[in-house]
Amino acid sequence: MAYYRRNSSADRMARGLGWFSIGLGVAELVAGRRIARWMGMEEQAGLIRTYGAREVATGVGLLAMGDARPWMWGRVAGDALDLATLASAHHDGNPRRENVATALGAVAAVTALDVLCTAMLHREEATAWTPPRDYSDRSGLPRPPAAMRGAAKDAPIPADMRTPDILRFEPAEV
Repeated sequence: MAYYRRNSSADRMARGLGWFSIGLGVAELVAGRRIARWMGMEEQAGLIRTYGAREVATGVGLLAMGDARPWMWGRVAGDALDLATLASAHHDGNPRRENVATALGAVAAVTALDVLCTAMLHREEATAWTPPRDYSDRSGLPRPPAAMRGAAKDAPIPADMRTPDILRFEPAEV
């Protein structure tokens, strides 16, 4: 079933998250090394840049496509990747562990928004049902049924619609 934007609160939220995605993605692409250093994850700078490209692509998808739901699921999946990457850096050996904890909290908060928006979009789709049209008052005939009775009785039958002679039933004479 096709889904079209109705400018609802869920659609506005999805567009806002799309812009957020683009902004975050550009920051990760441009300053991936600096972000990695801030979290004590210097060896992960390339991964952070890759995550930035994913964020930009998801943001563009949210803003450009009519159905935001698959792109929101992409954001939720990306959040899971981000959380797993950050969790792996949140250990006692990382001198920037507190910064990682801050990033984990921020990503968890955005994940909650992403899940909420996705649920709202799916709820809208479920409630967007419209009842089927009622054609019970229509007969399909060009005139009222009483005027149509017997109309075909006197109409000529085209040759290709007549019963072939060989198939015609003729009662036996007695």
